Amino acid sequence: MFSFFLFLSMKPKLTAKYLVVSIAVIASGLLYLQMSPRATQAEKYFDHGFLRSMVLDSLYQGENDMFASAGTCDHCHGADPTGVANVDFFGNDVNVVDDWSSSMMANSAKDPYWRAKVSHEVLTNPAHQSELESVCTTCHAPMGKYAAESLGQDHYSIAEMVEDSVALDGVSCLACHRQTPQPEVALHTGRMFFDPNKMAYGPYTSPLITPMALSSGYTPEHGAHINDSKLCAACHSLVTQTVDLAGEATGAEFVEQATWHEWLNSQYPAQGISCQGCHVPRLPKQSVRIATGYNTPPREPYGLHELVGGNAFMLALLKDNREALGIAATEAAFDETISKTITNLQNNSITIQVNEEDRDADSVYFNVLLTNLTGHKMPSGYPARRMSMHVTVRDASNGVIWQSGGFDNDYYINGEDDQFEPHHTHIRNEDDVQIYEMVMGDVNGNRTIILERGASHLKDNRLTPKGHSSTHPQADTTEIVLNVADPDFNNDPVEGTGSDRTYYRVPLDGYVGELTVTVEVYYQSVPPNWAMPMFDASTPEIETFEAMFNAADKAPVLMKSSEIAFEEYINVDEKDQRFGTIQWNALQHMLTIQSQEKASVYLYDASGKIIRQWKANVGTESQQHNLARGTYIVRMVSETGKTMVRKIVA
Repeated sequence: MFSFFLFLSMKPKLTAKYLVVSIAVIASGLLYLQMSPRATQAEKYFDHGFLRSMVLDSLYQGENDMFASAGTCDHCHGADPTGVANVDFFGNDVNVVDDWSSSMMANSAKDPYWRAKVSHEVLTNPAHQSELESVCTTCHAPMGKYAAESLGQDHYSIAEMVEDSVALDGVSCLACHRQTPQPEVALHTGRMFFDPNKMAYGPYTSPLITPMALSSGYTPEHGAHINDSKLCAACHSLVTQTVDLAGEATGAEFVEQATWHEWLNSQYPAQGISCQGCHVPRLPKQSVRIATGYNTPPREPYGLHELVGGNAFMLALLKDNREALGIAATEAAFDETISKTITNLQNNSITIQVNEEDRDADSVYFNVLLTNLTGHKMPSGYPARRMSMHVTVRDASNGVIWQSGGFDNDYYINGEDDQFEPHHTHIRNEDDVQIYEMVMGDVNGNRTIILERGASHLKDNRLTPKGHSSTHPQADTTEIVLNVADPDFNNDPVEGTGSDRTYYRVPLDGYVGELTVTVEVYYQSVPPNWAMPMFDASTPEIETFEAMFNAADKAPVLMKSSEIAFEEYINVDEKDQRFGTIQWNALQHMLTIQSQEKASVYLYDASGKIIRQWKANVGTESQQHNLARGTYIVRMVSETGKTMVRKIVA
């Protein structure tokens, strides 16, 4: 009973009505525990957890014919005030409910961007409202949609969802833990499959049955599939039916999202690394008591339900509008999730390598290699998301000589084309910028943000995961669309690198002093070229999101940065110009030799081995040499014995 009074002191707004109801329920529960023939001595242990469920939880506690909300799970799997359950080895609270509560999944049904976009689609094709809303609620409000479907409803609307407290729990506990092993049909249809009985699957063998069955009505059952990536397939693969600009179906399909397929077409399935392995990370070598108030044995491995991806912008917007959106998660919980999301973007998403190539009297040459660390394309998911490179070249006084890819005050990318920026293999002009994104095209080949009008991928240069293959069975749903030939995209020297290399030639306009090249990679989850066209339309949902969007901090997230320095340029050939010059153009792979005497020319690799040699006549000669990447030496020896040497970087 000590716990009972402890909780009363923690909840001053507790009403007499709830006290009477809760005490009655507690008494009934205690009697059930003592009388239940299935209850073991461990299961008869009772503490504050049960009371927390019935009286003190801020999360909604409700159920429909198929699901119960997270508030029903919170009393055992939420925070334990005594610090016994749901804490790690160091005593840190790692309870799954609080971690989940501030995730995008927990708030998927309350997401104002999603609601605005659904209303935008309906406004564009109002005759499709029932189908559009039913498809969209399948993944954003599955506990409402599938419960309605079980009762024979063909469609489930946004209006129904708004009045359905269980549906508003978003992708809640039982939306995942009630799923049965998914059949292969889940690969392309967005369909989930649930046990017709009130079962809740978890990763641990020999689950403690009675406490959960008593308090929630759901029977726990071991299910190895709960750690299978296929559990994520239904909502993380979306193939839509294309309509034309009049709203008429064309009979074609369009791959809007294919995160699950991208994982399949990677090296990670063979390595046994699942979606859950990254998004529900395990506590290493630690066991955790998972049920508050019950003397259960510690379990391992324990999965942290952080569920973080890259959408720090929307998490901050949700946090800033918690009351208006009816969100239960605390500001502190959001701060923690936002911090982990940014850490995920910065530490677990990409690597960057800036490589010096060459410098001459006119230009500096370098390349930037980005490599994907994730198990899917980067970025993945909703097609608005994009990465971009901001490259800045500064002089010895830190003044900007040249830059590509900066942002204006509204966070448009400087220089990006109105329709869309093409993929670049080489960048020479400030108006060119490397943006990694998927661009949807309508039936006329024009860029569109109307999801139903998606007919083709005008561009998809998002970094592929390592192991991506053009011959994989999922190659059709994970295709690369570059608009230009790029032999080193996901290919160096064979495909599957998950990387891309962009070559830069920066004109220096006569500047020969020291240089610093800085490369920054930024992430935007809701860029203005997706949001602003939607704001041209008007629905209550669009206006609500527009106000929140305008008030939000829209600064992109800096994922990675790197820099290299170039020393002052000294033309060694001119300084030691005994009989000519040697010049290398890294962009064109062109070697130009100017000689005042006949000479022998030798090309060495980095080990000193001669790989080519030829005779040079008096005058200027240019030859193209398609060399593998690396450092080479060019040596010229004139007929009179003079020698010149030049290092080049291919």
